Amino acid sequence: MVTTARSIASLSLGFGLVSIPVRLFTATESSASVRFNMLTKDGQRVKQQYVSAVNTKKVVPRAEMVKGYEFDTDRFVIFQADELKSLEEGASHLIDIVAFIPVDAVDPIYYDKPYFLAPDKRGGKPYNLLKKAMLQSGRCALAKWAWKSKQYVVQVRAEQDGLVLQQLLYAEEVRSLKDLGIEQLEPSAAELKLALQLIDQISQDTYDPTMFEDEEKKRILAAIDAKIAGEEIVAAEHPEDVESAQIIDLTQMLMASLEKKGKGSEKPRPSPAKASQVVTPLRPSQAKAKRAPKTPAKSVAAPRARARK
Repeated sequence: MVTTARSIASLSLGFGLVSIPVRLFTATESSASVRFNMLTKDGQRVKQQYVSAVNTKKVVPRAEMVKGYEFDTDRFVIFQADELKSLEEGASHLIDIVAFIPVDAVDPIYYDKPYFLAPDKRGGKPYNLLKKAMLQSGRCALAKWAWKSKQYVVQVRAEQDGLVLQQLLYAEEVRSLKDLGIEQLEPSAAELKLALQLIDQISQDTYDPTMFEDEEKKRILAAIDAKIAGEEIVAAEHPEDVESAQIIDLTQMLMASLEKKGKGSEKPRPSPAKASQVVTPLRPSQAKAKRAPKTPAKSVAAPRARARK
């Protein structure tokens, strides 16, 4: 079912002295993960409650809670609701472009949450002008954007269909590989040659996201359906792990990989319906139930109070 995309904010994109009215849309939505509920042993729901850290028997209702900032160990400064609101009111509706850089200049490790930008009323012409100019120049924009009491550095890049706003992480939010002290070992010429052959053998020129699906999610849902039907749940086996463990020489492992890919003899994984470890089957009354179908995924997620999770 196709749903109408709904914007989560109306903003302005500053391009020199030109202000482009735009609407902000979420660009992604998490694939609905399989969630298991916490229950009592006899199958009844349980619920969480907040209790006082001093008197753990005293349940604190949400209406009696306030927010505070811990500035020292167990010392808090309390903020009232109107004070918290005033902190957020400093947010700007302007995405202020400060520089244009090559499209591939930003290391993807700095990528955070992506959004789509669409032109708002009277913004169509300058929006498309900026999009075409960035496409022809091979550059993207770096901009500053204050939103919900936090300032973000964002990348605005042009695609054929429109503009993408990508939140970027700050330098202090990204760890360095150098901190891990990884030992740098030089491979032999023979090992490098085989590795390059393997890369060439399974190389592709483009990335097609539709090639992939969440196989683990499908496996778990199939097991849930089997459980509802009263069948036994089994532990999946991975014969390829045993096979790889038997090859301890790196050159031999690379040669075996080339041979395996060349023959296209990848072994299928066993069906999750076959048994090895038993889990208690459902009672007959429960076995008649069916897993409720999921609501079809929306093209763009519904608006949220915050632009960022």
